[in-house]
Amino acid sequence: MIARSLILVATGVALAACQPAVPDSGRGVGFGDSDRAQRQARDAALAGGTVPAPAAVTAAPLPTPAEGSAEATAAETARVLAATRPGAGNGIGNDAATNSGVAPVNASPSNPPPAVLNSAGISNENNFDAVSGQRSIGDDAARLAANRAQYQVVQPQALPDRADAGPNIVAYALRTTNARGTQVYRRIGLNKASKFARACAQYSHPDQAQIAFLEAGGPEKDRNGMDPDGDGFACNWDPTPFRRAARAG
Repeated sequence: MIARSLILVATGVALAACQPAVPDSGRGVGFGDSDRAQRQARDAALAGGTVPAPAAVTAAPLPTPAEGSAEATAAETARVLAATRPGAGNGIGNDAATNSGVAPVNASPSNPPPAVLNSAGISNENNFDAVSGQRSIGDDAARLAANRAQYQVVQPQALPDRADAGPNIVAYALRTTNARGTQVYRRIGLNKASKFARACAQYSHPDQAQIAFLEAGGPEKDRNGMDPDGDGFACNWDPTPFRRAARAG
């Protein structure tokens, strides 16, 4: 029995040693001696009839936002909006000094109509008063009548007959079928190259040479040496464009 009592006592002592100490509730949580000293000073001041002034609190300056950041942009926007607010009186956007010396105009139906600009630069042709002073309606009617009297109506005429205009090289090109350079007619003679150059130099265009060649008895005859290869085409005249146009039509 005595042994059991001793065991119980030892157990109680051990449990009591394991329990944490209970803090002083009068000091509060997280407060040290400074808080107690402040309370004592306040109680003493109240007892003496005076209230101590609160200690001055110095606020730490806010950090300056980095240039280009969202915070800096927001601060600049707020500053501009405050500066341009009507009645701000800071010379930004809402007074005559920043509007070319003219106060801003507020749109309102009660505003007077704008002043009419001087039309001194308008031309006389577009100025009715100036035109009416220079001529009347009767003058315009006389001018129209004079212009109509000068009109000339040209009647259509029949096209001239081409029967006496010389050989028709278009019809000749369509009548032939051989290509340029293919001999069809016999040519005899000496110095063909020199005669060819001398004869063709007289014409500025192959069409003119071909007409003269046909008038002189070509293509069967070539008295002037204009067709030395005997293809029937003088001075390198080419019937291909005429044949192509006939097929396309």
